[in-house]
Amino acid sequence: MKTRILGNSGLEVSVLGLGCMGLSFGYGPATDKQEAIKLIRTAFDSGVNFFDTAECYGPFTNEELLGEALAPFREKVVIATKFGFEDGDSKKGLDSSPARIRAVADASLKRLKTDYIDLFYQHRVDPNVPIEDVAETIQDLIKEGKVKHWGLSEAGVETIRRAHAVQPVAALQSEYSLFFREPEKEIIPLLEKLGIGFVPFSPLGKGFLTGAMDETTKFDPTDFRNIVPRFSEENRKANQTLVDLLKAIARDKDATPAQIALAWLLAQKPWIAPIPGTTKLHRLQENIGAIEIRLTENDLREINFATSKIEVQGARYPTDLQQRVGR
Repeated sequence: MKTRILGNSGLEVSVLGLGCMGLSFGYGPATDKQEAIKLIRTAFDSGVNFFDTAECYGPFTNEELLGEALAPFREKVVIATKFGFEDGDSKKGLDSSPARIRAVADASLKRLKTDYIDLFYQHRVDPNVPIEDVAETIQDLIKEGKVKHWGLSEAGVETIRRAHAVQPVAALQSEYSLFFREPEKEIIPLLEKLGIGFVPFSPLGKGFLTGAMDETTKFDPTDFRNIVPRFSEENRKANQTLVDLLKAIARDKDATPAQIALAWLLAQKPWIAPIPGTTKLHRLQENIGAIEIRLTENDLREINFATSKIEVQGARYPTDLQQRVGR
């Protein structure tokens, strides 16, 4: 497994990480605990050393799962977790007050069975707490040895600049894929300028770019995608054009659509480390296989030209959740 450095932080992670949310939260019933531990440890055995969780995944159960799964090799992995929601519940309001950040750090350390957090993200920007206060609190946690690096998630350019001026930001975690390319406008140029790494979540478009679903696919009643406009039956049918393009490229490369989508992402910048999530071992190995796919400059030009003619239909969040993004 190759590694990458997240910006100027010195934080070295595997080229692909593992987003662990879906094992406990967001995409239907939680995975059986032993099966989830097996998947996490298989990822580690396959070279993945970068694991992403958050207190609100569950809530709390995902951190507990990760703590147990990674305990035998804690010193060999990079664990990222997040703070930012009232009572650790993403259905409630935002809370990045200094007292709350400290409480989350201490609670997460216990659940993760560790005495330090490698990468501590603000999950969403809290408009009621100046980002400078957040950065200073993190700075104190770093001095205390509880946190090694910090990051932001779904933050806008002004927040990133202000936060970085107080305590250097190691990474931004936001959605980015062939299914959602908005970060290319302002975010990626700013990250490059400031030396901040980029950790794209949903690099496979919440599963859509795998080619495993179409307009007839039915989601579990508790699946988050039921409320996402982009995943309405009508929009899934319209957006199939993008998947068809990936399938055509994949055939030429003896690969899968998911592998082409990940290879494209990895080819964008050398400081990008995506965190695809999965609950299935065969999908895990498929994703890891993307690292070996080589897209030439000509391939990338052709993909960009073809995708420029495809307008993805549907918003990526319902209106209320979109209001938490890009402040």
